[in-house]
Amino acid sequence: MSTAELLVDDPLWLILLKVVGIFGFLVVMTLFMINWERKVVARMQQRPGPNRTGPNGWLQSLADGLKLAFKEDIRPVLADKWVYFLAPVISCIPAFVAFSVIPLGGEVSIFGERTALQLVDLPVGVLVVLACSSLGVYGIVLAGWASGSPYPLLAALRAAAQVISYEIAMGLSILAVILHSQSLSTAAIVDAQGGGWFFYLLPVSFLIFVVAMVGETNRAPFDLPEAESELVGGFHTEYSSLKFALFFLAEYVNMVTLSAMSTTLFLGGWRFPFVDESHFLNAGWLGLVWFVIKTLMFLFLFIWLRGTLPRLRYDQFMRLGWKVLVPIALVWFVAVTFARYLRQEVEAGGGLETGTWLMLIGGFLAVVLLIAFLLPDKREPHDPNAVPVTGGGYPVPPLDLQVPKSPPRRQVPVAQLPGDQTKEPAAVTAASQKEASDGRV
Repeated sequence: MSTAELLVDDPLWLILLKVVGIFGFLVVMTLFMINWERKVVARMQQRPGPNRTGPNGWLQSLADGLKLAFKEDIRPVLADKWVYFLAPVISCIPAFVAFSVIPLGGEVSIFGERTALQLVDLPVGVLVVLACSSLGVYGIVLAGWASGSPYPLLAALRAAAQVISYEIAMGLSILAVILHSQSLSTAAIVDAQGGGWFFYLLPVSFLIFVVAMVGETNRAPFDLPEAESELVGGFHTEYSSLKFALFFLAEYVNMVTLSAMSTTLFLGGWRFPFVDESHFLNAGWLGLVWFVIKTLMFLFLFIWLRGTLPRLRYDQFMRLGWKVLVPIALVWFVAVTFARYLRQEVEAGGGLETGTWLMLIGGFLAVVLLIAFLLPDKREPHDPNAVPVTGGGYPVPPLDLQVPKSPPRRQVPVAQLPGDQTKEPAAVTAASQKEASDGRV
């Protein structure tokens, strides 16, 4: 029985139970992820992490959340009241909705009812995740605009450009997965990986998706919405208390959702590696265990990148998205499509026709020309004696600049009248000798 056939007979109480379970899972994963991130980064930097609240400090995230909820809620005078209130809600809700199409496991029994560990299996489940990630941009833009301050507005525009740019690369990387699985359903994509996971069958798509996933969630080294040179928080600068906590919750829920999505698309979902679906390691609730372990691997990657790489400049970040990831994703999708076409022609036994060979040669030439265009231009020879200048054309002082000593002052003899035997005081004579020796008073 397929996943869709299992889910169609779910009673109302089971659907509500799944909704509450997914909500609780995401909230608990957020609390765990915040504390885990602080502990891992502290271990990387050889310093103590949270260790006071709860056993070994594991309740510190819960204490911080309660503290944020009871802090004073401040609203700027120039803020748009209703939009200012709805912006964090708009950012938070799509992050939870996107998780509804993720298959967490196979067939299980819940209070005697046979069902699948998935809320809903839509024929366009992949598009639901992309649509929900796009709706989160509205909350970011509205938060910056409704704050009534120019700095959050600029940060919101920067964040919107970042999310939209990397969402294009993410969508292009998913196309090869859809082509291989021949379905937009997340459950069907998991089933299509029974013969091999897509992370090694489609390695370029996997790498592009991982990089775009980090950029989509505004995480280091791509955390540019949080101003890189000012002590402000970006688009949520004017937010406090529970509204700020909702933005924080949305960020971490998006991390969990995209990590679960990458597990579904490239790591076989809830399946145990190298065994058949009917194996006991894939039976019952064990699939949920493998799914959580794979998701935690991607969440650890977020932490690892934050503790390792420095933040990119905005121009470097946008250049990586538009001039590297998007062209590579386009070329890779065309290559995968053509490879599948050649495979079908060879399996048909008819061989390759003349038009197919011409297409193959034309595609090879197109790839060569694309690589030639992407290669950097030849740099001008560097002159070591040239004076470095800034972007405005002003000379840059050298780093080893030393101020030369001032020259010694000339001693002008004083004319003495005949018979005048007056001598200069000893202090004046000593000062003159010192001044003459090193040129300084």
